[in-house]
Amino acid sequence: MQQALALAGQSLLLTSPNPRVGCVIASPDGQVLGQGCTQRAGEAHAEVMALRDAKNQGHSVVGATAYVTLEPCSHQGRTGPCCDALVAAGIKKVVAAIKDPNPQVAGQGLARLRAAGIAVEIGPGGTESRELNIGFFSRMVRQTPWVRMKLAASLDGKTALDNGTSQWITSTIARADGHAWRARACAVLTGIGTVLADNPKLDVRLVATPRQPALVLIDSRLETPLDAALFIPGRTLLIYAAVPNAAKQAALAAQGATVVLLAGANGKVDLAAMLRDLARREINELHLEAGEKLNGSLIREGLVDEFVVYLAPKLIGQGRGMAHFGPLQDLAQAVPLDFKSTAMLGPDLRVVARVCGRDLF
Repeated sequence: MQQALALAGQSLLLTSPNPRVGCVIASPDGQVLGQGCTQRAGEAHAEVMALRDAKNQGHSVVGATAYVTLEPCSHQGRTGPCCDALVAAGIKKVVAAIKDPNPQVAGQGLARLRAAGIAVEIGPGGTESRELNIGFFSRMVRQTPWVRMKLAASLDGKTALDNGTSQWITSTIARADGHAWRARACAVLTGIGTVLADNPKLDVRLVATPRQPALVLIDSRLETPLDAALFIPGRTLLIYAAVPNAAKQAALAAQGATVVLLAGANGKVDLAAMLRDLARREINELHLEAGEKLNGSLIREGLVDEFVVYLAPKLIGQGRGMAHFGPLQDLAQAVPLDFKSTAMLGPDLRVVARVCGRDLF
């Protein structure tokens, strides 16, 4: 199973919106006959890749055990049911790390395997598989993406000088790591304030990736310049607005953007409704890189699940903060976090923290 989990990790940047899955097929005496991981959406899943690998090596898998990091699918989606492929191949036993949260599967794959006379075992490896696919589980169970906020700040929590200068607070090593987090997400989210101030591309450039995540922009009044750097040919761009403007909507559409009107209170975008809409568009992990106002709004509404914070060994003093929300009246109102990991990246410290209890779904 550890080998299967390592294979699933190899598909981290590849499979969205499908889950990251690995599969190892072994003989009764432990010989690896075939292995594989899930490919791009619409291409082969891990089980089929492992069966192909075994066939290419001239190995029979009759009577073998398949170790797979997620319950084999049982429905016809972009590809055929993996449980049927395992049955047809003569697999004797399937060890699955965890059940598939997809309502179209949700135990049905395991039931079909058992009905075909295949022995089924759940675990080990469930915790690791779920973490690899936290966004997929979130979308299937909560009907919202997993929202991860990225922040780069000085040790005293400033993301920019008072005049807006922020390039670069952290090192090139930390910035490359930030791009790796972008790469694993289905989409990157920012706000119009960031676009007008910095004119960013918000694509993945500093690490190799087989695909670019979509870009999601909160632009309540449709102020996006038509010559903004974020218009990259071939990239999916979703712009959420609150105030209709037929002429600007048509101009943005001509640039390749999809404009979605989701008005909330005070002429702003309904952020909770936006997350539900993104889930319907098969966004699993949403990577947030924005300014303190949008960051604060998402935190205030309880919509952020996890924080990836890069702290540089410097003090800025007066400047712009990580997120603008509050003021709180009592410390008990503070957002409680669990530190998940810390790591030194060159001179900078990366802290990954999760809102307490947010992953209990």
